[in-house]
Amino acid sequence: MHRTASGWSVDKRPHRAYPVELAQFHSEDYVEFLHRITPYSQYLFRDELERYSLGGDCPIFDDLFEFCQIYAGGTIDAARRLNHQLCDIAINWAGGFHHARKGEASGFCYINDLVLGILELLKYHARVLYIDIDIHHGDGVEEAFYLTDRVMTVSFHKYGDLFFPGTGALKDIGEKEGTYYAVNVPLKDGIDDSGFTRLFKIIITKVMETYQPGAVVLQCGADSLAGDRLGCFNLSIDGASLLLIKFISVTGGGGYTKENVARCWTVETGVLLDTELPDEIPDNDYIKYFAPDYSLKIRHGNIENLNSKSYLSTVKTQILENLRCMQHAPAVQMQEVPPDFYIPDIEDEENPDERVDGHAKDRQIQRDDEFYDGDNDNDRMEDSF
Repeated sequence: MHRTASGWSVDKRPHRAYPVELAQFHSEDYVEFLHRITPYSQYLFRDELERYSLGGDCPIFDDLFEFCQIYAGGTIDAARRLNHQLCDIAINWAGGFHHARKGEASGFCYINDLVLGILELLKYHARVLYIDIDIHHGDGVEEAFYLTDRVMTVSFHKYGDLFFPGTGALKDIGEKEGTYYAVNVPLKDGIDDSGFTRLFKIIITKVMETYQPGAVVLQCGADSLAGDRLGCFNLSIDGASLLLIKFISVTGGGGYTKENVARCWTVETGVLLDTELPDEIPDNDYIKYFAPDYSLKIRHGNIENLNSKSYLSTVKTQILENLRCMQHAPAVQMQEVPPDFYIPDIEDEENPDERVDGHAKDRQIQRDDEFYDGDNDNDRMEDSF
């Protein structure tokens, strides 16, 4: 995907998010535990693993914390670039971990980069809209902003039949100040392009008109595509719906058929950049994965569509009624904009793409008292000769 799309995009290397940045949403004890846990020490922390819901579908692996820092840093940097008007659209396909909670991992999501990105956007924008088209409900993001009207969450997802995570019913609309600012579009197996696109356009058009967000965050999970190993929809790759939204931060998300994930995010990058891509995939190191047709397009699925016209009409009608009940474009009081965290520029790395294992990093650490600025500084004495 990157090889295909990079010719049309401006590629900026994000910083690795600092623990203090991650703790803007997550609890400090949870961040600290993620920082120090390793596959080799996890057997010593069974109670903590259970408390933080780690293990199972959230396994501990080498460089877990670095992995979280990289994808979270990308989404945070995307928000900052939008805040400072350095771009109109910012994309981080490595992000989109929408299930993670304040002090708990869930569904292979450890750090919720989406919440962190939204918190950055709220420094400059009175209202932020979050849209989630992953087949799984965006429960972690919805929960984080369930009681506020400053963030509206809209999630299109499979619901029912004990499908993970089991949340996102039509009746879940937010609470207190956030009432009507959580929108859930529960879908059944087999939804196709026509039904999904029609529903998406009607709902998002009304949301944009009523809520008038200053910024939009879009989570583009590719597991809603036909043929996904964990999915159950019949959607083909159609990024036309993205044209409705401008000035957005876009992330990746789920997707368990890797060649279709690459296809999807390549096409969506082209749509966001208003660039039409040829259907034939050019030769590259991974071309064998796209055999036999080597095409960006994927076939429609053949799962039975359980979303009747009457069901989709009921969902649409209820959501539009809820939107009529909410306050039109809620305002916030003027206040001083919180500063961005100071992020030092690191330009002295020989190859920032090259990973350094933990043991090598330990060998690079110097004792605090190894060098000092004093009259008996051996280095200074040598320099004087």
